[in-house]
Amino acid sequence: MKIALVIENSQAAKSETVHSALTAVAEPLGHQVFHYGMYAPEDKASLTYVMNGVLTGILLGSGAADFVVTGCGTGVGSMLACNSMPGVFCALVIDPTDAFLFGQINDGNAISMPYAKGFGWAAELNLQDCYRKLFDGERGLGYPKERAEIMRKNRGVLSDLKAATNKDLLTALKEMDQDLLKAAIAGERFSEYFFANATNEGVRDYLKGVLDKAA
Repeated sequence: MKIALVIENSQAAKSETVHSALTAVAEPLGHQVFHYGMYAPEDKASLTYVMNGVLTGILLGSGAADFVVTGCGTGVGSMLACNSMPGVFCALVIDPTDAFLFGQINDGNAISMPYAKGFGWAAELNLQDCYRKLFDGERGLGYPKERAEIMRKNRGVLSDLKAATNKDLLTALKEMDQDLLKAAIAGERFSEYFFANATNEGVRDYLKGVLDKAA
C-alpha cells in the first residue's frame, strides 16, 4: 500500500517525529511511505489544514496514494478539510483504539491526528501504536465480528451518498480557488512523488498544467 504523509505549517517542527514513527511501523509491513511535506517550519511551500484536505483528495483520487496520514494541532481542521473532498473518508484518530475501530468498522482511506493537543511525553509511541493498529493486518473485518456484514453494507451506503453529494475530483479541482490549489501542490517533492504514482490521467494532466503555469 502507498501511504502519503501530509503535515501542515503549525506542526511542521514535528514532521520528522511523525515521519519516523510512520515509517518504523509501515515499511516493515511492506508498505511504501511518501512524505509530501511539510518537512520543517522554514519550508518555502507552506501547507494550511485546508490545503491538507485538498492535497489528500488529490492523492487519493488520482491513485497516487492508497491511504493518507495527516493532521494539525487538534486534528479536527484537517479532518474536516479532508472530508470536504470527493472520495475521502477521513477519521480523527487520537489513540490506538480509534485507529483499530476506524480500520475495522469504517475502513476509510485517511486519518487526521492531533500533533499539538495531548502531544506530550511518549507521543511517538502512541503514534506507532496507532499506525500498527491501522496497517498491520486486514482492515474492514468489522467489530464486533457479528456485525461485520451490516458494517460493510453501511460503508457502501456512505460511499454512494458521498458520490451523490460531491463533484468528481477533476471538476472540483477546476472549480476551486486556483491559488489554493497551486499552494497545496507547491511542495518540493510533490512532482517527484505524484507523477511517478498517479494513475488518473485527467487529474495528472490538469495538475501538470497548473504547475507549468506556476513555473
